[in-house]
Amino acid sequence: MATLSFPLPRNGFCLRNSSPRRHVFPIPELHSSIRITCSARDGSESKGGLFQFKELKSVACGILAVWAVTAASPVIAGGQRLPPLSTEPNRCEKAFIGNTIGQANGVYDKPIDLRFCDYTNDASNLKGKSLAAALMSDAKFDGADMSEVVMSKAYAVGASFKGVNFSNAVLDRVNFGKANLQGAVFKNTVLSGSTFDEAQLGDAVFEDTIIGYIDLQKICRNITINAEGRAELGCR
Repeated sequence: MATLSFPLPRNGFCLRNSSPRRHVFPIPELHSSIRITCSARDGSESKGGLFQFKELKSVACGILAVWAVTAASPVIAGGQRLPPLSTEPNRCEKAFIGNTIGQANGVYDKPIDLRFCDYTNDASNLKGKSLAAALMSDAKFDGADMSEVVMSKAYAVGASFKGVNFSNAVLDRVNFGKANLQGAVFKNTVLSGSTFDEAQLGDAVFEDTIIGYIDLQKICRNITINAEGRAELGCR
């Protein structure tokens, strides 16, 4: 059980941060219950400020409770627990329809579960589809045409995308951890917020790739990118 305890000064304010820097309070066990306590610095309270103190204490503790519940919820992109594999017999065909809502934010009424599906050399069914928040781990897309596809917040850990054409695609906040992307084409592709930890990027093409500076620094640490790819990205 993780506990968040914030001391309260006598003047009735539950939270105070004199430093201009933003602080992050990590919760090491997101799956466990969280207890939040707000306590005064000592037991004394003036009568005049008692009502204000209780009001501020209730509001602050309420805000902390909401924050804690949000922080404790599973986050797929952070490597947390995934839902059980879908038992729908046609779940792999759902990629040919895609997700028609919430393209940018990964909103869906039902997750698109493409795990372990095989789309090798698919020439047309995936082009331009929205696969926002799709679960793609351990799926095979080798040689497929995925140009203009939207994969916002997709989870593609361990998937294979060898030789895939991602031209003009939006790969925003996609987790490509340990994925095989050898020879993939990222021409004029948005890669904002996407991660490639331990991914294979040999011979990948990054011509006119759209990527932020911080994301560029991260992807440039991948030693599998060849000299030409590093030059296209602008790695130093």
